Amino acid sequence: MFENNLNSEALFDLYETGYDPEQAVTTGSNYMFGNGYMGYRGTHPDATKEHFAACIVSDTYDTADGKWNELCNVPNGLFISLSINNNQLSGFSEDLNHYKRQIKLDTATLCNEFENDQVKVQVERFASLDQLHLLAMKYVITPKNQGDANLVSGIDGDVWSINGEHFQEFRVSKEADALLMHTVTKELGTDIYVAECTLIDGVPGTADSLESNEKQAFRKLSIKLSEGEPLIIEKFVAIYSGNDTEDPKSAALQDLHEAIQQGYQSAHDRHSLKWSELWNSYDIQIQGNDRDQTLTRFNLYHNIIHTPTHALLPVGARGLSCQAYQGAAFWDQEIFNLPMYLYTNPAIAKNILMYRYQTLEGARGKARKLGYRGAFYAWISGKTGAELCPDFFFKDVISGRKIRNHFNCWQIHVSPDIAYTIWRYYEVTGDKQFLQQYGAEMMLDISLFLMSRSFYNVDKQRYEFIRLLGPDEYHENVDNNVFTNYQARYVIEKTLDVVGQLKAERPDHLQQVLEKLDVSEEVLSTFEDMVRKIYVKVPNNDGVIEQFDGYFDLEDVRPEILKGRLIDKSEYWGWPNGVAVHTQVLKQADLIQLFVLHDDFDQELLKTNFDYYEPRTEHGSSLSPAMYSIIASKIGYRDMAYKYFVKSCTVDLYNTNKAVSGGTFIGGIHTASCGAVWQMLVFGFAGFSEHHDTLYFKPSLPKDWHQIRFKLHHRLNFVHVTIDREQIVLESAPENKDALSIDIAGNTRTLEPGQRLTTVNH
Repeated sequence: MFENNLNSEALFDLYETGYDPEQAVTTGSNYMFGNGYMGYRGTHPDATKEHFAACIVSDTYDTADGKWNELCNVPNGLFISLSINNNQLSGFSEDLNHYKRQIKLDTATLCNEFENDQVKVQVERFASLDQLHLLAMKYVITPKNQGDANLVSGIDGDVWSINGEHFQEFRVSKEADALLMHTVTKELGTDIYVAECTLIDGVPGTADSLESNEKQAFRKLSIKLSEGEPLIIEKFVAIYSGNDTEDPKSAALQDLHEAIQQGYQSAHDRHSLKWSELWNSYDIQIQGNDRDQTLTRFNLYHNIIHTPTHALLPVGARGLSCQAYQGAAFWDQEIFNLPMYLYTNPAIAKNILMYRYQTLEGARGKARKLGYRGAFYAWISGKTGAELCPDFFFKDVISGRKIRNHFNCWQIHVSPDIAYTIWRYYEVTGDKQFLQQYGAEMMLDISLFLMSRSFYNVDKQRYEFIRLLGPDEYHENVDNNVFTNYQARYVIEKTLDVVGQLKAERPDHLQQVLEKLDVSEEVLSTFEDMVRKIYVKVPNNDGVIEQFDGYFDLEDVRPEILKGRLIDKSEYWGWPNGVAVHTQVLKQADLIQLFVLHDDFDQELLKTNFDYYEPRTEHGSSLSPAMYSIIASKIGYRDMAYKYFVKSCTVDLYNTNKAVSGGTFIGGIHTASCGAVWQMLVFGFAGFSEHHDTLYFKPSLPKDWHQIRFKLHHRLNFVHVTIDREQIVLESAPENKDALSIDIAGNTRTLEPGQRLTTVNH
């Protein structure tokens, strides 16, 4: 049977041998480690806010400046600095004869090495997957001759914060061998405790002095070094907030005490075992191109570490890599992050959707505020589901004036995107209990919003959606965006299917939900009428579907032409006065995005529209290249599919997307593009799709790939997939309960539990 091969350790490693301060924001994100509860940027051990050091903790939302409600960067408990004979030694030093920074993706462990003529330092750090509130460090000093070492180790609360100070007070105390820093957030008064202990050769370090100021608490230790004798320093940090437990102080000290008792190696072994289990589910193995293998694992890794699994919290657009986009969810989490989990670990997919159920009141409140019924989900959604997206997100970098964007009121597709995902979850998992108990209420409320938001054109006898902002965000205030209208029609149709299912199986529960939402028979009749009459554009005589009303009338230029029209390279290209607004240039996939979500379109239509929209798309969003890669695979454009695969995989590694747009910092890890890498490989190159309980495969591997291997989950059954140039091998896990229907190149077969099916790869 299929087993995950983790022996190629080098293909789980990302490293650099030289430090570039100009890339500090980018590399700090790329080399970061985390566990879904917190994310620690991959900076050097003695990094400060000037080097963009940060430990972002989930569920710490607070407002710093009256405008931006975002996650907090908590005090840095892993801070340590070293001086040898009064000379500072660090990864920032200029006199190094060896330097290496490495993230081991298989165990989410950050390793630093640096040395000069006097000493060699080796550092390991990780955020425990076994104890989510724990950070651990091993810091090994190997002297090349005798000398005096001075260590500064403790907690640095003077942290990098994008939009201002989040903490109103800092209190430092010493509890036995632990340093404790207690902070309180400004807006909500949330208590956050950071507890730290430093061990030297297994014994708590005795400080020559303990120095603290308003935001910092450091031990200063003097140590005699002997030539060739390694000095091992271990640090443990435990972090809790008042949102985690009623007594965060006691919880932090308890976790710290347990970590000290078990020691670094034991903690790392338990952490590594958890990671091995994760990779066994999520890994995609590629033979034939080592770079592509490492790129793939880099992106899968980041999708994993930025996904909260411990609580019903959002997957942030920049995850836990920094405070950009406020640690909040967009439509990204359902459309880009979730599919990997849906087909590998559906419990996490369900967790993400339960977050949306938990925040349903926030969506209802937003709809009411704007004068609509039902649930209008926030464009930027934090813990409560209230809209976090400010009215003025960007500014005109030339005039300095604020730009009123309408992401928070015109980009309505976020609600049907969530409902679409609820239905997809049900189709893939068969989880009828979730659909009926939770999904039905969400889908009905979203359909109510769509009904309320629609415009019935009496003259044309059709329902329209006007004043929109589709996935292509450069064109605001448009009518009948095809993506939005199509998603709305699909969702209302599936909502009626759920109503029919409940009517037949749980009529009492259906009645309760209908009464709760004030859905009458007349409303249900309107839903049926909308399914028949929602306006969705059809192809023109050339076979091209117009993205929205009037799109074909705009100036037909290409993105490279618009770049020449910029006065400032950081200008925002979109509405109301950006260079793209009156042109056909798109920010990102829009109609192409629709094609990825729905398999209702034939090959000729896909190809014609791909050929039209691809040269007009700027890919100003990291979401875009992956969608073009998937459709390129479907229509046989193998080279172009691979080109966009590499572009998407390297958004963060090669720092190809804007860190600042319209004066707003939007750097950090692009978690959606990380999640989309799984989709490019499985939906694109492997040609996988699922309809009516049949699994379809139509592979198109890149030229130099010999083989691709991965696992799929469907209806509580696991299938192990191996695709190479000659054949496709599908293996059903012996513990599977059901026979699976498989279609390869139009040939349908049945795969029984424990069976191996081999077919020719045409």
